[in-house]
Amino acid sequence: MKKLSITWEGIHDPTGYLFSFAKALSCAVKHSPWQGFAEDIIATSGFAFRMWVTADLCPSATSIWSFDSQKPWVESGGLSCEYVGRCWGQDDIEEQKRLEAIEIIKRSIDAGVPAISWDIGVPEWGLITGYDDAAQAFATLAVNGEGEMHYNQLGKRELPLLSVLTITGSNAKPQEAILKDTIKLAAEHLAGKEWCENAKGLEAYPALIKHFEAEPISWNMEYFLGTYGALKYYAWRYLKKAGADRLADIYEAVYKAWQEAFDIKTSEDINQPAVRERIVVLLDGAYENEKAALQIMCG
Repeated sequence: MKKLSITWEGIHDPTGYLFSFAKALSCAVKHSPWQGFAEDIIATSGFAFRMWVTADLCPSATSIWSFDSQKPWVESGGLSCEYVGRCWGQDDIEEQKRLEAIEIIKRSIDAGVPAISWDIGVPEWGLITGYDDAAQAFATLAVNGEGEMHYNQLGKRELPLLSVLTITGSNAKPQEAILKDTIKLAAEHLAGKEWCENAKGLEAYPALIKHFEAEPISWNMEYFLGTYGALKYYAWRYLKKAGADRLADIYEAVYKAWQEAFDIKTSEDINQPAVRERIVVLLDGAYENEKAALQIMCG
């Protein structure tokens, strides 16, 4: 087994629910020759600004988006990458794409960089950190820990979709252009212009808030607060670093509101209407702030 020594250590996750694709992407870049992009790429790929919410708060909402957008979104943030994917209804190319994906995974690991892959242990994003041709097995790092997966399982596990992204370099894109395109990506998502079957962008706020305004109580409230709260941190950090001061100030307030809402959910009795109302007030404030952010982005 050729295996890289990779852990999640050093990937800041203020809630413990950082979106698994963003977490895996940042970790892969952190363990590459281009580690200077590791924190920024969560924002510059647009993911720090993305939200998806289903009517019933199913966590799968975070995994229903255009997977093949990974390559252009990540490259917008200044990195070069390879991508192989297969979606529903493409059984005729299943084996071809699986073999192509195995090849880019092995190339990446040979270069010392883990590969980002869908559903390697749980139906979330994670890292492939090693391979063994003799055993026909990968070493994996899922959000719930290390494991192994047979080559034949790639793209054919619990949710049988294939999606593998590898980081191959930087593309020398100027920082000013990265900031401009990050704001464009963020604005397009907040305005609902990206494909997704669920409430997305700013529409995600009322879709989530309504669950705190009435019973029954769902455990998934915590998942959504934690997932998007952690992403807002990276939006704030990048905008501040990039010198986009007005937007950075807004996203600092947005992040703090989501983080406080998450802390309330995890430390107080969510069954109490007064507790839920405090969360609603925080999310309403973040909603108004992101509306203002969109106006600045489009101004």
